[in-house]
Amino acid sequence: MKFSTIFLLVFVVLSLHGQTASVKNSPPLTSADPGSVGVSEERLHRIDEMLQKAVENEEIPGAVALVARKGKIVYFKAFGTADPESGRAYRTDDIFRIASQTKAITSTAVMMLWEEGKFRLDDPISKYIPEFAGAVVLDSLIEADSTFLARPAASPITIRHLITHTSGIGYGFIDSDPFRKIYAKAGINDAWTTEPILLEENIRKLAKMPLHHDPGLHFTYSEGIDVLGYLVEILSGMPLDRFFEERIFKPLGMDDSYFYLPESKYERLVPVQSPEGDKWIRFTTPHYDVNYPIKGARTYFAGGAGLSSTALDYATFLQMYLNQGELNGKRLLSRTTVQVILANHFGEIWKSSGAHHGLAFQVIDQLGQDQGGRGSAGTFEWGGYFNTQYFADPQEQLIGVLFKQTQNTSKDQTAWKFRLLVGQCIDD
Repeated sequence: MKFSTIFLLVFVVLSLHGQTASVKNSPPLTSADPGSVGVSEERLHRIDEMLQKAVENEEIPGAVALVARKGKIVYFKAFGTADPESGRAYRTDDIFRIASQTKAITSTAVMMLWEEGKFRLDDPISKYIPEFAGAVVLDSLIEADSTFLARPAASPITIRHLITHTSGIGYGFIDSDPFRKIYAKAGINDAWTTEPILLEENIRKLAKMPLHHDPGLHFTYSEGIDVLGYLVEILSGMPLDRFFEERIFKPLGMDDSYFYLPESKYERLVPVQSPEGDKWIRFTTPHYDVNYPIKGARTYFAGGAGLSSTALDYATFLQMYLNQGELNGKRLLSRTTVQVILANHFGEIWKSSGAHHGLAFQVIDQLGQDQGGRGSAGTFEWGGYFNTQYFADPQEQLIGVLFKQTQNTSKDQTAWKFRLLVGQCIDD
C-alpha cells in the first residue's frame, strides 16, 4: 500500500511537470532525398552558389544553412571560415549565439504554463511581480545625471502586453538615447552577461524603469520577454534554464541548446566576426563579453536573448510548431494554442507591411505573401542580434534556417536571398 501511494505521488508529479504523450507521433527530423518531398535538388544548388559567392565577396565569413520540407531535411551545408585565427572551416554542428531567437522559446514556455491554467493573458504582471504595480511613463530625461521625470501609466502592464512588445518597456543598449542612459545608470542588464547577476534581481530593478508609452498603445521592441522568463521561474518553481531543459529541449531532442555550454562543447561555439579592411577578425566590444556562453558567472538566464544553439536544434523547434505543437510523440502545445500564438493580437499597432506579430513570432499575411520572396501567408519568422535568421511556412511545410555569426557588416545580402531561394526550390 505504501509503495502504491509513493507511485501515485510520483505519477502525479510527472503528470504536472512532465510532457504529455500524444496520439500523434511525428518522427524527428531526418534527411531524405529532396525529390521525395517535392523539392528540386537542382534548384537547391542555387543556394550553394549564392552562399559561396557571398563568402568570396566578403559579405560574410561563412554560414550554416538548413532546409527541411514535410519533416525531412533536404539541405544542410556549411560554408566559409568559422574562426579567422585558426582558419577552421564552418561545420554543420557548430553552435551559434542565437540572441533574440531565444524569445520564441521563452514565449513557448509561457504558453505551456498558460495551457496549465497558471494565468490569464490579460492578467497584470504586477499580480506576480508586485514591483510593476507602480509603472510610469517617461516625460523627460535630466541630462546632467540621467535621472528622469515621469507620469503614472494609464493602465497596468499585462502579460499579453509583454509577449507582444506593447508594454512600453525599453531595451537598454539597443534603445534610444534617453533609455540607454536611464538603464545604464540603474545598472540594468539588457541581454547577456558574464557577471554574477540573477534574473530576479535584474527584473525587479527593470520594473522601476520608465516606459516609452502607456501599455497597449504601440509596438516597442523590448525586454518584456526577459520579464516573462522570470514569470516562468515564478510559476514553475524552477530556474529558466532547467525549465527549458526539462520541458522543451529534452522532449524535442534539442541536445545542443543552452544558456551556458558544458565544457565538452566549448570548441563548437563559433567566434563572432567583424570586417576589418579586407579581412575578418574576432569581434570584441567594451559593452559586454562576447564569450558569455562559456565564461563568467553563468548565472543569468536572459529569456529574451541568452541562448546558444545549432541550426538542427532550431529547425527541430520549428518543426514542432509545423506539427501543431507535437514532435516524436511528445506534445508541448495544443493545436489550438499554436493557433492563438500565430494570431494577430493587436491589429494595426504593428506597422510592418505584410506581417503581424503574434505571441512568439512575426507572421506573414496575405499582402506579405503577394509581395513575393517571403513565403506563404502564415509563415512565421524572426532572427538574432548576431546575424541568425529562420522562417517556417505552415502551408508548404517548409523550414529555412541560416546561421551566421557577425557584427558590423554592411554588405550581407544573404538573408533575403536565402529566403527567396528556399521558396523557389519547391517542385510539386
